[in-house]
Amino acid sequence: MTESLFVRLGEQSGIEKIASDLVDNHLANPTIAARFAGSDVTRLKRMAADFVITGTGGPQTYQGNDMRTVHANMNINDIEFMAVVDDAMNALDKNGIGQREKEEILFILYSLRPEVVHL
Repeated sequence: MTESLFVRLGEQSGIEKIASDLVDNHLANPTIAARFAGSDVTRLKRMAADFVITGTGGPQTYQGNDMRTVHANMNINDIEFMAVVDDAMNALDKNGIGQREKEEILFILYSLRPEVVHL
């Protein structure tokens, strides 16, 4: 039996590190950093980690709203979406995540695109 993506990403501690790096990448990314101005960074990291933990086969920890609700009225465009994807791939690289897992994360991100990008 193949291990879940949750296990292959390092379980809770591994995903928390990836999520922390992801949010740090967003805060440093000039394309999207302004969207996070004034945000509670600790909360963002926790919510990102919980979302990934829940979505990759870990325990049901995510208590936030669905992606459509979270991103409603933000008018996120494709350039910003791709900046998020790039930040995610960089966070995965930084944490030594393998190609197969990166491809699975890409699939998940692209499956969420219609709920996030609003042109």
